[in-house]
Amino acid sequence: MTMTRRDLLSAAAAFAAAPAFGARAWAAPLPRDADIIVIGAGAAGISAARRVMAANRRVIVVEASGQIGGRCLTDTATFGVPFDRGARWMFNPESNPLIKLARAAGLDVAAAPIGQKIRIGRRNARAGETEEFLAAMVRTNRAIDEASRGKADVACASALPKDLGVWAGAAEFALGASFAGKDLKDLSAIDKARAQDRNAALVCRQGMGAMIAKLGEQVPLALSTPASRVSWSNRDVTVETPSGKIVARAAIVTVSSNVLAAGNIRFTPDVPKRQLDAAARLSLGSLDRIVLQLQGNPLGLARDETIIEQSDSTRTALLFANMAGSSLCSIDVGGSFGRDLAAQGEAAMVAFAREWLTRLFGSEVAAAVKKSSATRWNAAPFTLGAMSSAAPGGQGSRKILTEPFGCMFLAGEATHETLWGTVDGAWESGERAAEAALRRIGALKDEPAAPAQKQRQPRRRTTPARLPTEVPIN
Repeated sequence: MTMTRRDLLSAAAAFAAAPAFGARAWAAPLPRDADIIVIGAGAAGISAARRVMAANRRVIVVEASGQIGGRCLTDTATFGVPFDRGARWMFNPESNPLIKLARAAGLDVAAAPIGQKIRIGRRNARAGETEEFLAAMVRTNRAIDEASRGKADVACASALPKDLGVWAGAAEFALGASFAGKDLKDLSAIDKARAQDRNAALVCRQGMGAMIAKLGEQVPLALSTPASRVSWSNRDVTVETPSGKIVARAAIVTVSSNVLAAGNIRFTPDVPKRQLDAAARLSLGSLDRIVLQLQGNPLGLARDETIIEQSDSTRTALLFANMAGSSLCSIDVGGSFGRDLAAQGEAAMVAFAREWLTRLFGSEVAAAVKKSSATRWNAAPFTLGAMSSAAPGGQGSRKILTEPFGCMFLAGEATHETLWGTVDGAWESGERAAEAALRRIGALKDEPAAPAQKQRQPRRRTTPARLPTEVPIN
């Protein structure tokens, strides 16, 4: 009886954090032309580029930041051990191509730990109390699923059972802020219900950012090379960068929905209003990670143990303790509370984490803090948030984002209808966009058309999977 694991896309004000594997930067001057150009070297961009390379077509990836990975960012510098500032989990091991690819690349992929507790004040919940919480989660999930079958795409909050009692705050946090980075009043019931079960979580012990960097080692790419203007037509596309212009027959754009909607890349002509409106309805939620180095295990918790508290509001957090057996503990915050807290800066975030842990575990916790770090994904200029989540009425926008315009194709977790907010979904979307772009330029004309995207129907949840501590990506 465990809830869905959802790795909070801990946002990065940390583009300076060193990834565990070095990226392969473009050593020579940028090529002037390519068959396909990919904008963004996150999971979707690397996936797309690998597919184009497999079709023996010329591809170049331009990336605004200084490393591969996007919202998969492994930090090895801050604490001397790797930890993921962004995406933390993969899912669906029986069908996820990333698992085989990572293992073939020599990376250590294993099942994620499942130890978890519910905290009530300074004590752990008793067995009966845990059952009450899980029952509240089941009823809430069922209510949201039922609401998703209606004629209108309503907010998840409108479907909440009225009798959740003392578990209302914890349920809202677990299913909203912690799962999607948004409060339930801002989250589409259909989007939530269509999200695939994400129970069988796996972890790459070297880090998710390290994994994407490893899988991108052979990809031709230019780091610290933002696309400033994209001029497109039905025939070709020209991408302008500080290092020069690149002309291609098609382009795959993998930037986040927030970056696209904000107009941070100039398009000539403009991106069609239909796609821009869709991106705006899929704005990124707020999910951040406050990491404390605690000497001597003052919390008395096991390796990789997860803690959620019985709270009367969503002004709370999720604790991931003793990560990978280290002294690092992650306090994850999200939704409107997390957004407001992150806007106050890292000092305020760390102060909250200290106060929150002290309230739950005692005053000795503060004295044990040796070092701290916090992500602020909303302030990261090349992402502007964590993961996409549809506003009420906006679930259909995901499909709209998959529609090409001219020779332009969009990819990223926001374009996946069931695996949104995950590295898995971002990777699949990159492959989908690459297939479409290759067909556009005639590279796959002799092959049967592939489905637009692998979309397994989500199973209806009757019991919660596990306490949600997941994330994503692009």
